[in-house]
Amino acid sequence: SLSEDELRGKTAEFRARLADGETVDDLMIEAFAVVKEACRRHCGTSWDVVGQEIAWEMVPYDVQLIGAIVLHEGTIAEMGTGEGKTLSALPPMYLNALGGQGAHLVTVNDYLAQRDAEWMGKIYRYLGLTIGVIKTGMTPPERRAAYDADITYGTNNEFGFDYLRDNMAVRAEDRVQRKHHYAIVDEVDSVLIDEARTPLIISGPVESDTQRFTELKAPIQRLFSKQRELVNAHVTEAERLIESGTDEDRREAGRLMLLVQRGAPKNRRFMKMLAETGVKKLISEVEADYMRDKRLHVLDEELYYTIDEKRHQCDLQELGRELLAPKNPEHFVLPDLADELTQIDGNEELTEEQRVEQREELHRMFDERAERLQNLSQLLRAYSLYEKDVNYVVQDGKVVIVDEFTGRMMPGRRFSDGLHQALEAKEGVHIERDNQTLATITLQNYFRMYDKLAGMTGTAETEEHEFGEIYSLAVAVIPTNRPIIRKDYEDQLYRTKREKFNAVIDEIKEVHEEGRPILVGTTSVETSELISRMLKRSKIPHSVLNAKYHQKEAEIVANAGLSGAVMIATNMAGRGTDIKLGEGVKERGGLHIIGTERHEARRIDRQLRGRSGRQGDPGSTTFYISLEDDLMRLFQTDRVATVMDKLGVEEGEVIEHSFMSKAIEKAQKRVEEQNFGIRKHLLEYDNVMNKQREIIYKRRLACLEGGDLQEESRNLVGDIAAATVDQFTVEADSDYADDWDWGGLRYEFARRLGVDVDFESLAHEGKRPEELRELAAKAALDRYEERETATGEELYRQFERYVSLTTIDQNWKDHLYGLDRIREGIGLRAYGQKDPLLEYKKEAFALFADLMDRIDLQTAERLMKTEIRMEAPRPVAPVGVESRPQLVGPGGAAAPAVP
Repeated sequence: SLSEDELRGKTAEFRARLADGETVDDLMIEAFAVVKEACRRHCGTSWDVVGQEIAWEMVPYDVQLIGAIVLHEGTIAEMGTGEGKTLSALPPMYLNALGGQGAHLVTVNDYLAQRDAEWMGKIYRYLGLTIGVIKTGMTPPERRAAYDADITYGTNNEFGFDYLRDNMAVRAEDRVQRKHHYAIVDEVDSVLIDEARTPLIISGPVESDTQRFTELKAPIQRLFSKQRELVNAHVTEAERLIESGTDEDRREAGRLMLLVQRGAPKNRRFMKMLAETGVKKLISEVEADYMRDKRLHVLDEELYYTIDEKRHQCDLQELGRELLAPKNPEHFVLPDLADELTQIDGNEELTEEQRVEQREELHRMFDERAERLQNLSQLLRAYSLYEKDVNYVVQDGKVVIVDEFTGRMMPGRRFSDGLHQALEAKEGVHIERDNQTLATITLQNYFRMYDKLAGMTGTAETEEHEFGEIYSLAVAVIPTNRPIIRKDYEDQLYRTKREKFNAVIDEIKEVHEEGRPILVGTTSVETSELISRMLKRSKIPHSVLNAKYHQKEAEIVANAGLSGAVMIATNMAGRGTDIKLGEGVKERGGLHIIGTERHEARRIDRQLRGRSGRQGDPGSTTFYISLEDDLMRLFQTDRVATVMDKLGVEEGEVIEHSFMSKAIEKAQKRVEEQNFGIRKHLLEYDNVMNKQREIIYKRRLACLEGGDLQEESRNLVGDIAAATVDQFTVEADSDYADDWDWGGLRYEFARRLGVDVDFESLAHEGKRPEELRELAAKAALDRYEERETATGEELYRQFERYVSLTTIDQNWKDHLYGLDRIREGIGLRAYGQKDPLLEYKKEAFALFADLMDRIDLQTAERLMKTEIRMEAPRPVAPVGVESRPQLVGPGGAAAPAVP
């Protein structure tokens, strides 16, 4: 066997062999063996990990080495809970860091990044590699040092924001990242799937805030109340008609209930009616008739507004418009801009000045109405679709988003497109000022920059198609080290939530008496608090882990496996932390998991199940479901309700059958497909911007690091001089030189480039346009050289760099603001039978062409006309606020902010 020095010397040997032309694939077997031996030699030793003394007792199992090979090959390794994903990442990180280009390990939070870097760092350092950790609050020099290390740990947010900040840096030394060589993403489904709908954004305040949420709040409250009164009246009438029993009355009852479903689908009395035999089927039959006859819009006109829960949208109807603006319902209708502009341009009675005035007035009215409509739409969604203590909580006078996947609060993140401000208005807290984007990228496009990307998670197989299509990543399921003996029971299905929760409490009592620990998984703060109240009434001691009590998470999870422990948790219980079984628990059957609702993503359910039965431990899981649950109500109630009707299931009775579990899984697949569509939709829009971002960032980097900009500046000044001559000559309306605007050319040339040239005299001397272009370029370049000589060459080079960067940054910021505005209203194009994405591509391309022309022109103007003064240097502070927007459904994109 090798001595200590020989083993540690292998790293230098591997690096020399790579330099001689071998590849990391050639070294893989030897490198993995070196890592395994290093792990073995550390057994029995201990070191400090995030404040705790941890004993090292880990040597990679064969299955972990299989996982390591998969990760090295740039594939996703699906490994079960407790199977040692952290250790599996050790060999491929070591191997891929040997080339000196850096290897990144991406985690979901700062704690895990710090923990894993300290835990695994001892092995890396033993083998001669350096380790860095990126954490919130670090200075640029600290970040650069972390990125310069062989292996860098950090969160997806930190890596992404550093990339954006690097492309806002005004000095080359302020950039911190190196190239994107190799990355392993831990909990890859959480990072690349769940969070992929929310782009990374650095934002700053808009120059003027035109929101009208405070003004519109009272009218929207009135509208909301009127709809509620209308819907309650329909429910009362439908109940009466169903009792009468005639076919005609039942048909009318079905029509009224369809109205309720489209106007207030979560109305409590309506949801209770849905659980009655045959009601759901009746509504479906009426809806099918209206859809067949294409008359749903006629039905909708009986409501103030309609709600589409699946698409997360609300649409104002004529009744609603009349209520909001009885004297002028057109107040909430956007004019057809193209038609109106055509009419103005075609009106021969107008002078050119009047046309310009009317165009400006039309654009002003359009922008004002679009802003009001946007504010109104978001307020309507805030009241109709977003529930306090489910989608968000109010804490310390602020609206705080609750992550639908983890159940954690997300302070600092804000819903985009004005929705967060609408929620602030609804809850009566301070309405924050709107922000504009300074830099943005989606996680999809950030991670696609890596030469080689891999990932690991306990649940990836269900999203295999998306990983393949978006990231070109395959999924490999790694076998468990020991067989899983956990029992997963069939779902327990009830008609109503009340019956379901009563059954959950009965189950908790029964298992608690056996002395087994229980983890109760919920999908919202509201549900976790309801079950907590029910358990208090039953005098069962328990702990609650949700967005409101997250500070105690580590302590609660640590005790969750003890005999008799009962923990109620939203989805936050647990990524990266194992629930270890207490003394005597294995013999009693292990940890029992109770799911109180199926999540819309199968992965989240599998994660909950995976908390039990780790490393061959015993355990069991059961899910309790009702027809009133959102998943069942929106995606699968018809078939299931019909089966329950045929079986004659009474109140309080349960159905437990594989058919039900399959029906539920089918519903989840439908939701997953819909969510994939949303993420793909976001990516399609970001791909348009991604090409533009690449061009701008490449040009910016050339300014920052490209050394001498003299040649580029000279070319730019010459091109602008020639283009100015062309604008007034060969591009003029007339082909005759006598008709050309020589005075205009002389004035514009002097305004742009600070040089006075008598072009008319030159033309009278017989100079043709191409000769005028050459003379103009020469005059401009002579002026450029004069300024350079007067300033001093070295100082002028610094000035060139400063002008180029600031001009690019200012115009890119304005361009992103313009794209945001286009995105906000682009969905409305669908009403005009136009493809919104195609329209967005066309407008974004035209906007980008203008951007590039504007950058060239402004750069040339500033180089030639800006007065240069000597001044002592001042420190440069970073600009903008980082944020992770949150999904608001297809109706919005996303955009938060926190200092």
